[in-house]
Amino acid sequence: MNERILALFEQNPNAYVSGEEISRSLNVSRTAIWKHIAALREAGYTFEAAPRKGYRLLAKPDKWNVTKLLAGLQTKVLGKKLHIYGEVDSTQTIAHALVASGAPEGTLVLAESQTSGRGRMGRKWHSPRGKGIWMSLVLTPQIPVFFMPQLTLLSAVALCRSIQKVVKVNIGIKWPNDLLIDGKKVSGILLESSGEDERLKYVIAGIGISANLKVEDYPEELRSLATSLAIASGTVIPRETLVQAFLLEFEELYALYLDKGFAPIRLLWEALSVTLHRPIRTHTHSGVVEGIAESLDDSGALTVVTSAGEKVKIYSGDIELK
Repeated sequence: MNERILALFEQNPNAYVSGEEISRSLNVSRTAIWKHIAALREAGYTFEAAPRKGYRLLAKPDKWNVTKLLAGLQTKVLGKKLHIYGEVDSTQTIAHALVASGAPEGTLVLAESQTSGRGRMGRKWHSPRGKGIWMSLVLTPQIPVFFMPQLTLLSAVALCRSIQKVVKVNIGIKWPNDLLIDGKKVSGILLESSGEDERLKYVIAGIGISANLKVEDYPEELRSLATSLAIASGTVIPRETLVQAFLLEFEELYALYLDKGFAPIRLLWEALSVTLHRPIRTHTHSGVVEGIAESLDDSGALTVVTSAGEKVKIYSGDIELK
């Protein structure tokens, strides 16, 4: 029925189609039409409703262009195995299942929307249809399990640098891996792994980028905390281009990391940080820590200097920028 309703609008581009006309053409009630229009809006279609005129289709949801995405991919490994879905619970869940069935390194999972997208510390990630980049990347680095935080920081650097190349926005990294524009979150990163004998078997890097969300796409409680690349830049973001840029940047930094270690990645992270040399506050297992964020150490931990001059290392958790 949704497809038949859309066909009516395709036959009347940029024009209003009355509820009476839709009802007569499709032999359904006006109430049923309203419900289908509501469902199409949920799916990302934008309608204008006017009294005595009916409905006008203003915009269709953005859908992944697989041909364009693969044609512009410059990587050697990352993204060469591609799985694209409409709606999933989480791309992370799909990626774990693909690994279990033998998916190789570089396998990429993309979805138009997630019903249970997840972020760090069990938080839900807002993932509306066609508005962002919701993806998971399979990695099989031959490194010890305790190096995982370094990969998290590497992911943040790759994402921040690739966004800077595609969009003109003032973006930076909040430790360890949130990307902020003017203090508002625009992207999050979640790495999940499986290890054996203290070495990583595989890592799933989950990336969420709020690319083309409008203010009204966010729940009320998120509007003061989150933004999108489109809101910040005033332009629609070509999602395929950004995915291509991210995969290439990640592949190059990943190769650098495996060859030279964490030191060059740490320097890049520090250059992009909006955390260092600022007062921060965080909760740890031993209590609240407040002080100046001084630097990263070799493990990726954040070194904080308290007012008493004590140096405290923060290995995980959320920090509050002051």
